[in-house]
Amino acid sequence: MPIQQVANYQFNYSLTGGEEKPLLLLLHGFMGSSNDFQDVITLLSEKFCCLAVDLPGHGKTKIWGSQECYSMENIAQALINLLESLKINQCFLFGYSMGGRLAFYLALKFPQYFAKVILESASPGLKTAPARLDRIKHDAELATEIESNDFGEFLNKWYQQPIFSSIKIDPKFNTLLERRLQNNPLEVAKSLRYMSIGCQPCLWQHLVSNQLPLLLLVGEFDQKFIEINQEIANCCPIAHLEIIKNSSHNVHFEQPHLWLNNVENFLLSNVI
Repeated sequence: MPIQQVANYQFNYSLTGGEEKPLLLLLHGFMGSSNDFQDVITLLSEKFCCLAVDLPGHGKTKIWGSQECYSMENIAQALINLLESLKINQCFLFGYSMGGRLAFYLALKFPQYFAKVILESASPGLKTAPARLDRIKHDAELATEIESNDFGEFLNKWYQQPIFSSIKIDPKFNTLLERRLQNNPLEVAKSLRYMSIGCQPCLWQHLVSNQLPLLLLVGEFDQKFIEINQEIANCCPIAHLEIIKNSSHNVHFEQPHLWLNNVENFLLSNVI
């Protein structure tokens, strides 16, 4: 996989598909990597050129700066610099979970770089200062747990959350765990501390002015994010919500073909 140095970031990424095809930037979730998209890129590459990036704290991307390099604002700017260094003026954007929060920020702060945006199991952030402070404390405790304990045990505990209700019975679940274990837990902990939803800017107030077409994808078993994304759709007239059958939080992993149908229909349609 190629690497690209951008200021304090050495991004590891993959670029798959012909350069003449529409380009789709893919941002993975917490404890993931660009490898998470291998299966869907196989499906996507017939019609898209896919750029999948290891986000800071994950995969093989390296950081040569301070802890501030793990913040959403700085990662977003670094990704814009990466697009510019690769001579990509505009592309489609997809983000899942943590990567969806980052994609939200990119779409609202750098809209000129993106034509359409797909957000899977994503949130615009927490609305109140007390909620953000509570989450920062909670995620700092989880980060300490990652640093102090067996990473495999932490992963097993992580996937006990209700939002992952159906993923544990997926026959590919062990493959997902193996990919997660390839991450450096100390780097993952840094990501959790500084890219926490408690640390990120609240984006709710910007939704009403958004002009980019948004597709919101959530799994039918993920009630928490169904409620969040229904509220997003109510706030943002240009957003469209699709609830994917037989899936919880990680839709592209659990239901790749249904995910693909929604992605292609949205990105290749001239109708917004």
